[in-house]
Amino acid sequence: MNKSVKQLIGGSVLILVIISGWWLWQSFKAPQLASDFAVSNGRIEAVQVDISTKIAGRVKTVLVKEGDLVQADQTLAQIDTAQLYAQKLRAEADVASAKSLVASAQASISMNKAQQLLAKQELARVKALIDKGHTSKENYDLRVSNVSVAKANLDAAQAMLISRQRNVDAANANVTEIQTQLDDATLISPTIGRVLYRLSEPGEVLGSGGKVLTLINLADVYMEVFLPTAQAHRIAIGAEARIKLDVLDVAIPATVSFVSPEAQFTPKQVETQSEREKLMFRVKVRVPEQLVLNYIERVKTGIRGVAYIRLTPLPGEAPSVWPEFLQKSPSNVDQKSTENVD
Repeated sequence: MNKSVKQLIGGSVLILVIISGWWLWQSFKAPQLASDFAVSNGRIEAVQVDISTKIAGRVKTVLVKEGDLVQADQTLAQIDTAQLYAQKLRAEADVASAKSLVASAQASISMNKAQQLLAKQELARVKALIDKGHTSKENYDLRVSNVSVAKANLDAAQAMLISRQRNVDAANANVTEIQTQLDDATLISPTIGRVLYRLSEPGEVLGSGGKVLTLINLADVYMEVFLPTAQAHRIAIGAEARIKLDVLDVAIPATVSFVSPEAQFTPKQVETQSEREKLMFRVKVRVPEQLVLNYIERVKTGIRGVAYIRLTPLPGEAPSVWPEFLQKSPSNVDQKSTENVD
């Protein structure tokens, strides 16, 4: 092969390399955005919820496994309640005993009212007799004393009734407290979510606050990003946003749910050193709960992507239209596309 042919082949290869490089650069370079859009990378996150026991006891059963999808108010686990049930029976017996003492106090009041009435009647008869000189002053004084004693006994019986009624209230409060502990022994899910960790097994004895499960709260799915001051001060709570995940070719609609009131250093996952050296504002972009529910079986946390946020327009500036690559919503996704979410 002569020299001119080798040069021709070498030149052709170089041209192909240049064309390929240009094509790749065009394919991977960031799309151009209008000035009223902010963009930053992040990952899908959700709040972790610890399911813990409020009371100390032995784990009787755990009804879910790691990876299970659970609904709000679903029973997840049960703490053994045999001892608490016995305490409740004893407390209910105390209530019955206290009520019987109340009945006894009420009977005592009725008896003392009758004695007071009799003492008053005898005093009236003696007073009529003493006015006519038919009885002694000592007899009259005795009847006056009997009236006073009867009144004192009635007051004491009424005070005893109040005391025993309070004892009934205390006994009922004890029953209510034990019933609350019995209710707390059933651990329920506070939200729709997915079981991330199963931390306890049946038979284990846990103290108050012992963790049984950890859930991912799928009612609050968001992406956390960091933006510079120049953009953060133009972001309003509720501002429109789009999330573009690395594994999907659709733009997930979202809204801004939080903007940090103070600046901070950006975390290590921000790629460039120059960006990490800047003070940034933390921003949360929340995915609508209904959209999460529509694709609940495919929702995963930790997936990386990019958030695009619409900024408040400057004076005299009209809002820009979302770029074409951010206009394809999840409602347009077919079965083949959504399989990538897993």
